[in-house]
Amino acid sequence: MWLLDKMLRALVRDGQLVVTDFDGKIHSYGDPAADPVRIRFTDKGASFHVARDPRIGAGEAYMDGRLVVEPPHDIRDMVLLVMRNANRSGGNIKPPGKLRRALDWAAAKGDQINLRAKASTNVTHHYDLTREFYELFLDEDRQYTMAYFRDPANSLERAQIDKQALIAAKLRLEPGRAEGMRLLDIGCGWGGLGLYLNRHFGIEVLGVSLAPDQVRFANERAQAAGVADRVKFQLIDYRDVTGQFDRITSVGMIEHVGAPHFGEYFAKTNELLADDGIMLTHTIGRTGPPGTTDKWTRKYIFPGGYIPAMSELVAALERTKWEIADIEVLRYHYAHTLAEWYARASRHEAEITALYDARLFRMWQFYLAGAEQSFRSGGMVNFHIQSVKRRDAVPMTRDYIGAEAARLAALDEAPEWHLARD
Repeated sequence: MWLLDKMLRALVRDGQLVVTDFDGKIHSYGDPAADPVRIRFTDKGASFHVARDPRIGAGEAYMDGRLVVEPPHDIRDMVLLVMRNANRSGGNIKPPGKLRRALDWAAAKGDQINLRAKASTNVTHHYDLTREFYELFLDEDRQYTMAYFRDPANSLERAQIDKQALIAAKLRLEPGRAEGMRLLDIGCGWGGLGLYLNRHFGIEVLGVSLAPDQVRFANERAQAAGVADRVKFQLIDYRDVTGQFDRITSVGMIEHVGAPHFGEYFAKTNELLADDGIMLTHTIGRTGPPGTTDKWTRKYIFPGGYIPAMSELVAALERTKWEIADIEVLRYHYAHTLAEWYARASRHEAEITALYDARLFRMWQFYLAGAEQSFRSGGMVNFHIQSVKRRDAVPMTRDYIGAEAARLAALDEAPEWHLARD
């Protein structure tokens, strides 16, 4: 416990963390007047497992039941407390030793090389969990990216509708005129955005993904809606798509591309887009310079994943002959989204454990809580980048975006499906 004790004494200033070691000895850190978050180690080696590399050790210890958070608090409270202090002290918690940090950096960079076979395996690792699993915490439309909270008090369902309305507005689609257009949705998820855009504008949609069950389910939805002739989903790598499209959407996709492939990605999309077309890239982004993906996330959640810095995206767009028409930085929206996903997943602990096991449930809790803190007090935001090949593809001012987003948002009522289910 001595190594972890040394780290926590230097780290925790805001709030209070109380640790009970396996032998019953109690250690307290931070402000003694604050409401304490209490954790307990269940075996002799647990504290050392955390201390030798906290970025992966804490998550593994919690997943394996070696680290237990005592009620009334839970793992989200612990993660938010520890990482709030870590971020205020100048950055993430780092493992000891320059050699280990160098090896981790090299491994993280190598993990971003996503050739076709590896890219397919990486996507399947995360997205081919059962449909029932995602239904337990996502909104009815299965939007698995940042929701847009015009008001933090809004429901997740309302915020996801507003996210789609904002994206549609930035694509500058017009009812009637869009019916003759084709849209490519790269990383189409369960088909919600493509179906939304077809429903409101009649646009023809091709969605592509490397997740087999997502593609099957999206096609089932299109069939049920009676639009399978106009909205289609294919299991295909974006690099193998052919043809010409008037609009391209990329929502939560580029995080899986990897920095070495950004140039390839934007060159391919530039090739696919019509000269007067518009592309909208929606991605998680770093507030600072380029970095690496932490070891725990690479190993358990998103192998091959990488959150880009704005500088990396802009440089790749410049090299591939794009012109940037608009950039918006969306700051706290994903924190609110993740907090709601965490709450819904936690309410369905029994169902998730029955589908898989307690370890996967705890893994998912740790992932959602850790991601939330990155947007609440860490260095993550969301970027919207609107890119064009001709600058006259969009109006001179961005007033049209707000007006169209408001018009579209007013057309859809937020469903009460999930609220009733919970």
